[in-house]
Amino acid sequence: MNTKRISHSPLIVILFLQFFIPLENTNIGVQAQDSSTYLTKNAPNWIKDGFTVAGKEVRQQVLEYAPAPVDNPLKGLVPYVRDGRGKFPHSMEFNYIPLSALVTGYDQYDWKPLENLLDSITSRGHQTVFRVYLEFPGWKDAIPKFLIREGLKVHKWGQGKKPASETPDYSDTNLQKVLKHFIAELGKKYDGDPRIGFISAGLLGSWGEWHNWPRNDLFASKEVQVEVMDAYEAAFKTTPVLLRYPQGEWGEWRERWAPNSSRRFGYEDDSFAWGTLETGRKEDGWFFMAMLKGAGSEALGKWKTQPIGGEIRPEAWGEVFDPDHDLKQIQDFRKCVEYTHVSWLMDSGMFGSEKEQNSERIKRAEEEVRRMGYEFHVSSVTISAVTNGRFEVNVEVENRGVAPFYYDWPIEFGLLSTDDIVAKTFNSTSKLIGLLPGDKPRVWNEMLNLQGLKAGAYMLALRVPNPLPKGMPVRFANDTQDQHAFGWLTLMPITDN
Repeated sequence: MNTKRISHSPLIVILFLQFFIPLENTNIGVQAQDSSTYLTKNAPNWIKDGFTVAGKEVRQQVLEYAPAPVDNPLKGLVPYVRDGRGKFPHSMEFNYIPLSALVTGYDQYDWKPLENLLDSITSRGHQTVFRVYLEFPGWKDAIPKFLIREGLKVHKWGQGKKPASETPDYSDTNLQKVLKHFIAELGKKYDGDPRIGFISAGLLGSWGEWHNWPRNDLFASKEVQVEVMDAYEAAFKTTPVLLRYPQGEWGEWRERWAPNSSRRFGYEDDSFAWGTLETGRKEDGWFFMAMLKGAGSEALGKWKTQPIGGEIRPEAWGEVFDPDHDLKQIQDFRKCVEYTHVSWLMDSGMFGSEKEQNSERIKRAEEEVRRMGYEFHVSSVTISAVTNGRFEVNVEVENRGVAPFYYDWPIEFGLLSTDDIVAKTFNSTSKLIGLLPGDKPRVWNEMLNLQGLKAGAYMLALRVPNPLPKGMPVRFANDTQDQHAFGWLTLMPITDN
């Protein structure tokens, strides 16, 4: 019998698939790159249903690291809704929606504006981040008109030359009822919808950012805040909801915001790389890391179970990625990412006109944005001998990013044919969710059944598909990612004789 010599990577295990192999006088010798012969001549063969493996020993292959794509799903920069695919790599888009567009009466809803938004973004293979608001400086008619007709007071105010605001009376019981019922219906209809990546809690305060600075007297009471948070927690079990400000039981801001550190919410830093890192100055006590520390250990560890998102401060758009800043207030982007464990950030700077960008800025931005969120690297794969038409696969996965993956997306193994067609897939019970940076590699152990597969040459591969049709799959930080088929990580060749 003629044997094939394969030099692919250290310690490859080669499976031989054929319809018939003589048991007598079968000599097999396969050599790895390090010249160590691990399958020796005259090794006994196991044969079942046309599948054989040379030798009984378990073999391991080390997989090389390569940076993961910048546009991996549920992380990175998020432009305001538009087709920005030619500007900068991304997998999500953001937009605001006024409450008046969705709530037309007591327990009466028009979901068409939200559906249109979701479908538009989905058509580009992206997922959506959105925020529903009641007030937006300079914009009118966000408050449902039927509430005003029912007697809801609206405070119109401004500050110097800044756009005027229309702030509702948050103590109005009809408004409170509408907010609670709306959140319940929103969750009933959209919790777990694969078109949605994250929801910004919104609803309260200017821009839905949970403040009315400098008119703090107009902001919602802590009792109203609690009602809104209770409603969100009851309505959303799968889709993450993010709050603007961290708050514990104690701390400098306890009189303004109700405690939320022990609740199932992520946080948003909407002045990222501007009001993020602590300065030690009292006037900067509202900066994100100062508030996070002030909210206590539960808030500091929030990123381990709930996402951190936000928005790059508009004054810093684009310029935050330059080596030298004209604005001294701009903070070090990489440090901000490392301290906050941020996964995604709204941004317009990298999605503006071509004249605003240059290749060096884009290159630096890609390098920095890639560090956000998760980055999964498969460090090794181990495969056993075939027994009764089955063989065992062990895959070691580590997280080299700054945050975990917050969804329980399915994992699949597959066999790719020589023309890169998926010949067979295997559903996995393994999990990506909750794998933290710095944790020991997580071992995925699966038993794969080869019976029914035609003899031939295959590549053993792995993928994490996106539940959103045409959505970006999770791609690994490996040099064999997408090597043979988009979305698939090639693990090891399985070759016939």
